[in-house]
Amino acid sequence: MPLRSRRFGLSVALATPFTGEWLIDLPRLVAHGRQSLADGCASLTVFGTTGEGASLGLNERQRALGALVGAGIDPATQLVVGIAASSVEDAIAQGRAGLMLGCPSFLLAPPFYFKGAGDEGLFDWFAAVLTGLGPKASNVILYHIPQVTSVGLSVALIDRLKKAFPRQVTGVKDSSGDWANSQALLEHHADLHILIGDERLLARAMKLGASGTICGLANIAPDLMQAPVAGIEEPRIAEIIAELVPFAFTAACKALVGHRRNDPVAWSRMRAPLRSLSEAECVKLFAAVDNIRARRAA
Repeated sequence: MPLRSRRFGLSVALATPFTGEWLIDLPRLVAHGRQSLADGCASLTVFGTTGEGASLGLNERQRALGALVGAGIDPATQLVVGIAASSVEDAIAQGRAGLMLGCPSFLLAPPFYFKGAGDEGLFDWFAAVLTGLGPKASNVILYHIPQVTSVGLSVALIDRLKKAFPRQVTGVKDSSGDWANSQALLEHHADLHILIGDERLLARAMKLGASGTICGLANIAPDLMQAPVAGIEEPRIAEIIAELVPFAFTAACKALVGHRRNDPVAWSRMRAPLRSLSEAECVKLFAAVDNIRARRAA
């Protein structure tokens, strides 16, 4: 596989707003996506972990993608579609929803329902999905987030997949938060886009050849994320993450989006089984994050 020709940059793991009827709030989704791009994000990654992708069905995924593309977001360069499924058929269907609109880029999670499958079983699953998607899925990023899926992607498995599908597998998103694993990926897979999901590790990884990030913090602080993407430490990032850690990350991130957009009620809604932060938790979180930004910016 040839060396990647350019950096991946900053992609926001786009949060998903819901209406009072728990449908995807398409106008808010589009507005948030367009503003994220205007704020310096190179692309939008939809239906990932922060986007509650595992709770979103095929039909609503299709409607959301149609709304984003219809609003002028370029599917060829500005969209990455998250795939979260345990069956090969469902994973392929989720991918084809993007392919039908001209999107070649995907964040492909492992089959999270099946634990202990081993590298052989995982290779067979990924191979079936990649074959089903076909060559138009030309920018597939393998998603390593074992603390959520309980299914990790070994360095050896990634090596086997990139060699078997050199025209499709182009990167790995490492959201493990394990620096040793990030180092191993950077050492053994320098020909791939190595994307660091833990914002606190990003600047260090960029100095060693990482290609960028898909991250949740870009929903609420895209300005701060520009520094680590350039390999420069930004201490406020670690401070904000420390304030988020005591809470469920996606709920806290969405609450902060609502705070940032002055739209708290709409952005507080979570798709079951996830739950929103309480009012008291929001007050505490907002005050802490506002204080960090004001103190450092002064």
